[in-house]
Amino acid sequence: MLNLGNRFNICAFLDNHQYQLPGHEQECLAGCGMVQEVHCALSTLSGQDMPRGKSSLEQLQDFLDNTDDWCFGHLSYDLKNETEQLTSKHADKIGFPVLYFFVPQYVLQLNERELRIGSFADDHAHVFEQICAVELEEAPRTKIAIKERMSREQYISTIKKVQQHILRGDCYELNCCMEFYADDARIEPVAVYQMLTHISPNPFSAFYKVNNSYLLCASPERFLRKKGTELVSQPIKGTLKRDVQNETEDEVLKQQLYNSEKDRSENVMVVDLVRNDLSRVCKEGTVKVDELFGIYSFPQVHQMISTVSGEVKDAITFAEIIQSTFPMGSMTGAPKRKVMQLIDAYELTARGLFSGAVGYISPEKDFDFNVVIRSILYNAHTSYLSYFAGSGITWYSDAEKEYDECLLKAGAIRKVLE
Repeated sequence: MLNLGNRFNICAFLDNHQYQLPGHEQECLAGCGMVQEVHCALSTLSGQDMPRGKSSLEQLQDFLDNTDDWCFGHLSYDLKNETEQLTSKHADKIGFPVLYFFVPQYVLQLNERELRIGSFADDHAHVFEQICAVELEEAPRTKIAIKERMSREQYISTIKKVQQHILRGDCYELNCCMEFYADDARIEPVAVYQMLTHISPNPFSAFYKVNNSYLLCASPERFLRKKGTELVSQPIKGTLKRDVQNETEDEVLKQQLYNSEKDRSENVMVVDLVRNDLSRVCKEGTVKVDELFGIYSFPQVHQMISTVSGEVKDAITFAEIIQSTFPMGSMTGAPKRKVMQLIDAYELTARGLFSGAVGYISPEKDFDFNVVIRSILYNAHTSYLSYFAGSGITWYSDAEKEYDECLLKAGAIRKVLE
């Protein structure tokens, strides 16, 4: 499925790696080729400087209102410039549009032993033959010289500056990220994605391609899912390295994460933010915390994940839901608008698609989107490669430990590239 999708200029391959999580209805879901599309290149414009006319989300909603087909696509972090009337002073070097959705020529749904093929051309048998005929070739490993956009000393200094903002009452928590990059990287995106998800198979993984721009994503985090009238968000706050060689010690580490006052403090702040976001689009009295401080284990780390849900208001649109909930609180902080201003002031690179979302909208207008973290971003035309890692900063954060947490989160990516 993946190699077939990569033959097209536009494709989205979503893989849950057989994690048995609520809301996952297929092992893999792919959209290949493009029949219709909508895209908006807002990027570095401020909300005040936008051309007059319909907003990006209004254009997207018009697009969705005029199709009953599957749609795949993404929301870039810089969509916040429009939704919150903010600015970005850094340029995005990968080149993804701020918003892009497409109706695919082919939809592939894999579930246990069944593969469903949807096609505009009614050539299902031919597509199946192509999938079966594709031979997986192992690409040669090429080491990439990775550079840090922000040194250890700079990151620690930035955290201390953020903590001064917290002390003054400007914010309570801020997600501070740093970029790792290579200017002249030559990679085979499919092979690198397969290596990444072999080392770190996560439930919201994605291989996503828009012309020369690639996302190779091994995300463990769901941003937002709608099924019927239920809306669910599952923010992650709290990370601890696993000891996979020692089962007893690994269980001790899980309990250590669960009892961590610092991680609980971060997690509950983001949960409160998500509850507030969902309350704007859900019926009064329906927003609830289904699970608080759940500990989930992934190949390299344990994560603290909470689940918040609510019943969406009648006749509310996808655009209205995104307007109220995006960007996700786990990648910004609280209060959201203020911390996004501080993020742009202290981070040295545009996040672009990092900390945005990739996913699908079904013909029934249900949807599921991930949080773009633990991901490689690559522009095949310019050979620019980038990945980010970050941590949630509170007054109680230890700056050196937060830097080490960034390296831990980026460990699987570094192993693949170097």
